[in-house]
This record gives sequence, structure tokens and C-alpha cells, in this order.
Amino acid sequence: MEKLEEQIAHLTRTVEDLSDVVARQDAEIATLTRRVHMLMEREASRESEGSGGIVVGDERPPHY
Repeated sequence: MEKLEEQIAHLTRTVEDLSDVVARQDAEIATLTRRVHMLMEREASRESEGSGGIVVGDERPPHY
């Protein structure tokens, strides 16, 4: 009986630890999702303004 109680205690501790990890990851995912959304909105507004100057391939930069 003592061995079963010990195993239950270890399993309970493991479940609590995993729950903490999942909660922390959920908060981090939410933060990253907000940041990605903000960056996508910023890039969309930059493209609509026409100021998104990214040099691709063999294009000459505007100062030439």
C-alpha cells in the first residue's frame, strides 16, 4: 500500500509539473501569436503605402 501511495505522489507531482509547463507554453504561444499578428499588420500597412523596399535578386537599389 505504501508503494502505491508513493507512486501516486510521484505521478501527482509529474502531472502538476507538466501542467505548469503547458500553462507557460500557452502564455508564450499567445504572446508570439500577438507579435506575429502585429508584424503582419505592420507589413501590410507598409506594403499599402508603397514604402516596403526590399531588394530581391539582381535589382538595383534606388540610390543608383
